[in-house]
Amino acid sequence: MRRCDNSLLRDNPFLDYAARHWGDHTRVQEETVIFLALDFLQDSSKAACAGDVLVPSWDRPANYTGMHLSSFFGLSKIIDYQLKYGAMADLKDRYGRSPLSISAENGHEAVVKLLLTRDDVDANSKDLQYGQTPLLWAARKGHDAVVKLLLARDDIDVNSKDRRYGQTPLSWAAEKGHEAVVKLLLARDDIDVNSKDRSHGKTPLSWATEKGHEAVVKLLLARDDVDVNSKDQWYGQTPLSWAAEKGHEAVVKLLLARDDVDKDSKDSCGQTPLSWAAENGHEAVVKLFLARDDVDADSEVSNGRSEDGN
Repeated sequence: MRRCDNSLLRDNPFLDYAARHWGDHTRVQEETVIFLALDFLQDSSKAACAGDVLVPSWDRPANYTGMHLSSFFGLSKIIDYQLKYGAMADLKDRYGRSPLSISAENGHEAVVKLLLTRDDVDANSKDLQYGQTPLLWAARKGHDAVVKLLLARDDIDVNSKDRRYGQTPLSWAAEKGHEAVVKLLLARDDIDVNSKDRSHGKTPLSWATEKGHEAVVKLLLARDDVDVNSKDQWYGQTPLSWAAEKGHEAVVKLLLARDDVDKDSKDSCGQTPLSWAAENGHEAVVKLFLARDDVDADSEVSNGRSEDGN
């Protein structure tokens, strides 16, 4: 595919604006503009210019086609015409991104709905760069309407792990604090609520507690099958340990209310949740621990220091 002549963008400022925003205007225009856009998208050099402007150079595919651009902007009417005129619905760019993958990442519900009606679209297709499915992209970005559409498919892989980190859609949604997405995923009978990623060995609960996403933590703790004492593989920290280290008072309070939480669990460095909170100066969290009769306030950490620093 031809690349964009960057001198065109330098010499024509309006062309740069047009390359960036033509899709926004096309989305709300009449049939005449739609056919003009179709003509634009069928010109490989013009599509290349638009792709060069929109996509960062380190992540730019060599064959970012008209279908990919339409998916990026969420142009459902344009895509409908493109498909009628023979465009490939599941066309992959150099990094294995399909139109469904791109529209799911950008939260374009109408485009996703249109593409999912096609028999020739792979709903679980993984891109080559990150190994993420459309569901993974949508969950990571917090597009709950798109996630709902994808979950309605009988063939969707709800526990698919990406290649780079080994995180599932639930893991990404929990880490990013996307409450609505987490709720949708937890409604599935086949969801693996305790799935550990490859890079850190963290569960969705560990991610949510570390980041302080109280609403997501509540959803996860409502599950009977959640492992509240799961330890990650890097430091051996539990969800309570992470929440205490980061000073997330509300999350610590939720975890301490559980009868099955190991309040004195030691990580690979010999530190307890209380010692982490004390070391980082989280006074409110320390008070929560010291107010309990079942917390060992005199526990020694591996370097010989007690919780009070002596």
